[in-house]
Amino acid sequence: MKRVAVPFLENKTAEANLEIALTEAIISAIQNDNTLKVVDEKDADSVLSGTVLMYRLKEAFANSDLQVNEYQVQIMVELDFTVVETGEKIFEKRRITGNGNYILNDPNGTSENTARLEAAGDIVREMLALVVEEW
Repeated sequence: MKRVAVPFLENKTAEANLEIALTEAIISAIQNDNTLKVVDEKDADSVLSGTVLMYRLKEAFANSDLQVNEYQVQIMVELDFTVVETGEKIFEKRRITGNGNYILNDPNGTSENTARLEAAGDIVREMLALVVEEW
């Protein structure tokens, strides 16, 4: 297997366009790794597909006055990696969770968006390790 297709993830969360950002991050990581070439499904030896199952924003830390000042973004995806020719599942329904934190009114500029990017980075690193390891 040298060529992989990565169709857009399905999004089962209320977060608009989350599947687009995650799919694009996955494609970029595979391209940068250079182990597999990302191609259209018609030209692929394998397909990496999946679903965004969860997007959660939760309280992470509070100050001494019990005021929440740090939040955590959690994103969970479920991925399948399939060989096109045989239909064999290299892995199936593999769940990966990414986390990212941000501080309210942070002078360093962390925000829900930076935490989302951090969580996506966790997912991409674990996905890449799985795909390259199984490949």
